[in-house]
Amino acid sequence: MSIRIVLVGTTHPGNIGAVARAMKNMGFTDLALVNPRYFPDKEATARASGAEDLLDNATVVDTLAEAIQDCVYVAGASARSRAINWPCLDSRDCAARLLDENAKGPVAAVFGPEKSGLSNSDLDHCDTLLTIPTNPDFSSLNLAMAVQVVTYELRAAQALKSPEYEADAPLATSREMEGFYEHLERVLTDIEFLDPDNPRHLMRRLRRLFIRARPDQNEVNILRGILAAVERQREKDA
Repeated sequence: MSIRIVLVGTTHPGNIGAVARAMKNMGFTDLALVNPRYFPDKEATARASGAEDLLDNATVVDTLAEAIQDCVYVAGASARSRAINWPCLDSRDCAARLLDENAKGPVAAVFGPEKSGLSNSDLDHCDTLLTIPTNPDFSSLNLAMAVQVVTYELRAAQALKSPEYEADAPLATSREMEGFYEHLERVLTDIEFLDPDNPRHLMRRLRRLFIRARPDQNEVNILRGILAAVERQREKDA
């Protein structure tokens, strides 16, 4: 099982240690840190309290795209409403979905900075919003508490894990999809379908479309082949 917990822009090192402890409690060890303010740090080590090995083995990267580049499914934790609707699952349903998708490749649950949470640009990399049902009058959860809830749900859902997925090709990874999105945006701009100065959420909506479609690696290669053919034809016509 390859389920990654990703923390983006964590500002308090103690929260990193507390997350490591929460993960180890539930049997998860794959921790990735995106641009943490302080790490390594003695407070993180102290709060890990027996889970120092997770801190020692944590992956530290500069961007969320790097942290999830090999993942086939990514859930982004968020309590805030968004201008554009993302697919949304509560923690229990999301845990079951993550386990199902894990049969196809690595998956990740992503948590944002303590004060602001994940940005819309972070969520562009996610397949679904992950929400934790709370008291609407007091909904704020500490970062480690949120991770504890999600990892508990994952552990509880393991007994209900779906059979292994069989497909003609593996699902496209996050890195492969990002390459496709960059290629798509370049071609749409070149054919003047997309105005780079006034995109009006077009690329974000197209991301939502392809997230729903869940293309595999062969399908992404086909799509990129179509885009490459468009580029070649425009070069001939120029």
